[in-house]
Amino acid sequence: MKAFVVDAAPVGDSVEIRARRAHDAAERAREAEERAVEAARRSKELADRAREVSERGRARVKGVDQETTRQVRQRVAEAQKSAEEFVKREREAAEADAEEQRQEVEEEVEDEIAEAESDAQASQQRAEEFVEDATEALAEARRLAQEAAEAARSAAQEANRQAEQLQNEAKQRASDAEARVKAAEELRKRAVATAKHTARELDRETTGGGLDAYKKPELVELAASVGIEKSTNMTKGELVDAIMKAARRQSQGVRS
Repeated sequence: MKAFVVDAAPVGDSVEIRARRAHDAAERAREAEERAVEAARRSKELADRAREVSERGRARVKGVDQETTRQVRQRVAEAQKSAEEFVKREREAAEADAEEQRQEVEEEVEDEIAEAESDAQASQQRAEEFVEDATEALAEARRLAQEAAEAARSAAQEANRQAEQLQNEAKQRASDAEARVKAAEELRKRAVATAKHTARELDRETTGGGLDAYKKPELVELAASVGIEKSTNMTKGELVDAIMKAARRQSQGVRS
């Protein structure tokens, strides 16, 4: 070492100076080596710490990912459950409302049907009364015709000398009686037709909401059929009143 230092020392310096310089250089080299070793150790510690921090960070991120995923799934499951419960409640409420409305409509329909059937029965009864009145009128006409024929035959038997005159009178009475029979039969047919028409109109009024449910052209046509004049100039309310009055007059005329 000393020889190396002597060879490396500048010319003119003493051996001691050269040795001290070499010693100082060696000391500086040793300190540099120690600093390098310390720096390497510190670097390794920092690298290890960085690796630990990185691993902890990745583990933390992984844990956060797992926790957030679990929370998301839990919240989604809770939301789905809440939605299903809400839908279930809404469905039950809607079904209950629909059932209530259906029952109300059924009750209204049953009441309307019962009322319509009652009105139809009353109308049928009135029609039967009209037919019965017409039948009685026809029977009365036939009875009168028979009485007239009997009277004619009795009168013819009672006086031979007036036979021809009585016979002519009897023929005339028989002809009148036949005409009365035909008139009574025609009256009966008209009464039956009127009763049927009245029954149909009453049924129509019952199911259709009365004359108020008719449109004005229909009321005008109906008014003309019962002999109401200037019906086109009337309002709907006036037409209804006039038709009802005419129907009552015709009904009273058929009964009498």
